Amino acid sequence: MREFIDANADWLRVVQLPTYAPDLNPTEGVWSLVKRDLGNLAAADLSQITRAVKHRLKQIQYRPEVVDGCLAGTGLSLGPCTHEEPPPTR
Repeated sequence: MREFIDANADWLRVVQLPTYAPDLNPTEGVWSLVKRDLGNLAAADLSQITRAVKHRLKQIQYRPEVVDGCLAGTGLSLGPCTHEEPPPTR
């Protein structure tokens, strides 16, 4: 991994995140949307739950504004970094 990071340092920036930081993980927003729809599902078996999850993920996949909203909710962006390095934590 270090070799890859060093070889791509002109465009790649790596930031060490806390071990557990769901508020910085856009995936948590997506799963939150999926789980919200499953809350009232009275599934007969696991395959029905699997189908419901896949269906909801497919719906989200075709709505990029929803995915962008999950990213925006983290305060992170995919654009170029315009801020300075944060001070080291103690």
